[in-house]
Amino acid sequence: MGQTAGVSAIAWTAAGSLAAWLWLLLCQGFFWRTDVRLPPRREPDAWPSVCVVVPARDEAAVLPASLPSLLAQDYPGRAEIFLVDDGSTDGTGDLARELARGHGGLPLTVDSPGEPPAGWTGKLWAVRHGIGLARARAPEYLLLTDADIAHAPDSLRHLVAAARTGGFDVVSQMARLRVESVWERFVVPAFVYFFAQLYPFRRIGKEGTRTAAAAGGCVLLCARAAERARIPDAIRHAVIDDVALARAVRNSGGRLWLGLADRVDSVRPCPALRDLWRMVSRSAYAQLRHSLVLLAGTVAGLALVYLVPPVAVAVGAATGDRTAALCGALAWLVMTGTYLPMLRYYRQPLWLAPLLPFTASLYLLMTVDSAVRHYRGRGAAWKGRTYARPDAVPDEG
Repeated sequence: MGQTAGVSAIAWTAAGSLAAWLWLLLCQGFFWRTDVRLPPRREPDAWPSVCVVVPARDEAAVLPASLPSLLAQDYPGRAEIFLVDDGSTDGTGDLARELARGHGGLPLTVDSPGEPPAGWTGKLWAVRHGIGLARARAPEYLLLTDADIAHAPDSLRHLVAAARTGGFDVVSQMARLRVESVWERFVVPAFVYFFAQLYPFRRIGKEGTRTAAAAGGCVLLCARAAERARIPDAIRHAVIDDVALARAVRNSGGRLWLGLADRVDSVRPCPALRDLWRMVSRSAYAQLRHSLVLLAGTVAGLALVYLVPPVAVAVGAATGDRTAALCGALAWLVMTGTYLPMLRYYRQPLWLAPLLPFTASLYLLMTVDSAVRHYRGRGAAWKGRTYARPDAVPDEG
């Protein structure tokens, strides 16, 4: 009798997982599709001026692979670059000047704002300084891009044309992250897959939707929209700054677009699991607004959606519970099918798709570790700085 009840419970749980996957497949903005690329665009008669702002902290290792791509932008209008050295100790600023002298191209200014005051993350303090320098040039657009992002020569041209054609205040591309090591193959495509599941790209570009997100590595921002939304002052303490920026712009009446990139790439290597673990765990609990309730719900949701299907298949096969095995197998099949497009986008072997439950279990542990680190006073730590939760930061009014 106990065994029958146990098998029945597993079958019902597997059925719940299957129902969740059918809903995700059909009702979550077709998040699994990877065909959301730069929208249709036409070149403007007069190209607007653009200032590129690059916050950089200890980026000497990646700068030779990224900065020359910005210097070499084939942009018909006026454009220049402001690299803000955020307290680097590895010669980032000097290397940037040396690269500019060697490569030529767009004008480059390197400056440093000093240490951020209380209530500011280092990156946003650097962005604020860069935007302040840029405003002296009165640009129509700002390109906020990370120091580890390499752009194709026509990247800026296409971003501006898309913004002008579609009337978008933010045009952001999710840079293609590096995938070379074994752990990068397991973790990186899933990272973008999970992000798209939370923030379906198709919904972001639609008017009237509440879904708002951007990808911080590549954000073209209308300067007027930035002033209207008080960027970055309004989001000065945000650890997940790209999503906070998009919400601020949307809340001030701006229009957003976000999609996958074809020729914008991250050159930052994260070959070991510990590197990827740190990348995710530093902000996972902040994404949950430092809430134990949301953490518990997230853990339960990840377990139901990603871990139950293979467990149900195994338990159903072992106990002869065909309902549990069938529901688990169907849920696993739908999960695998939704992951295949992302693996194709990243040019990875398709046999990785059925292993998504294993990767999801890693993300579950990373999320729990993020909360543990927070309560031990080591949460939201990055490059030598640890940030408090927003409600612990004094408001500047």
